[in-house]
Amino acid sequence: MMNQNNNQHKGHTIMKVSAALAAMLLVSGTSVGMYKLTEKLGAEAPEYSISENLTDTGSDTAAQEKSTAGSTAAKAVNMSWIEMASPADALTVPEIVEKAMPSAVGIRSTFTYTSRTADNTGFAFGGMRGNAQPMTQETTASGSGIVMSSDGYIITNAHVIYDTESEYQMGKASSVQVVMGENHDVEYEAEIVGYDIQTDLAVLKIDAEGLTPAEFGNSDELTVGELVVAIGNPLGFELYGTTTCGIVSAKNRTIQLEDRTMTLIQTDAAINAGNSGGMLLNSSGQVIGINSMKMSSSYGEASVEGLGFAIPINDAAEIIGSLIRDGYVTGRPQFGICGTTITEDMAALYHLPQGVYVYSVSENSGKGLQQGDVITAVDGTEITTMEELNQQKNLHKAGETVTLRISRNGESKDVQITLQESRQE
Repeated sequence: MMNQNNNQHKGHTIMKVSAALAAMLLVSGTSVGMYKLTEKLGAEAPEYSISENLTDTGSDTAAQEKSTAGSTAAKAVNMSWIEMASPADALTVPEIVEKAMPSAVGIRSTFTYTSRTADNTGFAFGGMRGNAQPMTQETTASGSGIVMSSDGYIITNAHVIYDTESEYQMGKASSVQVVMGENHDVEYEAEIVGYDIQTDLAVLKIDAEGLTPAEFGNSDELTVGELVVAIGNPLGFELYGTTTCGIVSAKNRTIQLEDRTMTLIQTDAAINAGNSGGMLLNSSGQVIGINSMKMSSSYGEASVEGLGFAIPINDAAEIIGSLIRDGYVTGRPQFGICGTTITEDMAALYHLPQGVYVYSVSENSGKGLQQGDVITAVDGTEITTMEELNQQKNLHKAGETVTLRISRNGESKDVQITLQESRQE
């Protein structure tokens, strides 16, 4: 997640982590909660009994097994949770941090936006606007990043440098700086090479040589219960380079983030706003995940903690390569609109059908649609949310034609749209 400072809008954060997730996504800072662990697991070694019906040979064997098992159990009782979670050839946590810290950086993003007038619901459908005059303002947000190459390529989360979650939907940052050094006193202006909102990944480039690139591991080899270490900048650069550790709570966890579905590593290592884009390391000091989000402190009526999520590095590798090579992920279809879900309450308030309200239409795609249209079906399949619209879109390829049913000025009609290749500029 990204940590954000906005003097005009105190307490306003750029990203929200859906499912009450404080910024999976979204992480203009990054992700998760604190947890408590006991120093030792267990109190006493379990007792073992031997059947009296065993033969002498069997008794000897059983006694040997009892002795071995008792010794192993006693050893386990005296191990810390970190030792129990680490492979035999693991580095110590200080060694992991020493190895990885030179590759951990901070990201500062500046966003320029115009506050838009709206009614008290936060939406401005069909010209229903207030009398306030729009104002151009700036806000900054901070996150974390990973040095990928010695010549200045930096990996981070897309939501650290591109905002679609705040009420202002500020888009791409107007400027980005990469901060590094033991005292975080070295700063570089960064170019945004490419970003992908769907996978929440971004690549930056700074004019630097001789950097220490991170070592990347194999996220497919992770096991549940294995030690992991997170490094990042929770709540901003005052806590630059914060290290937390925990275990892999689950692999391949499917998380729904509003209109996107992501498959992530779940961990109980503390991840908070500002950790977004930072490294999740295995016991060899290798990056096996990119921290992206956390569950919020409350989920419904239940209190939650220790629920952090990271993008598996194996899944990220192809996307990162495409961003460096092409500046975007090739082959993805798009409708060419900016839209939002019309909930049941909003539909009743504005006398609109449930579906996806079209805020704006791209110049290069989305031909046939207009601002104010409400999309209610794709190729005869009814949709009521942005998530459902994207699910239907992803069944097709760029260049294919689909039929959208829309409501325009109270009338229903069908419009044919040719899906264009998605290019995030």
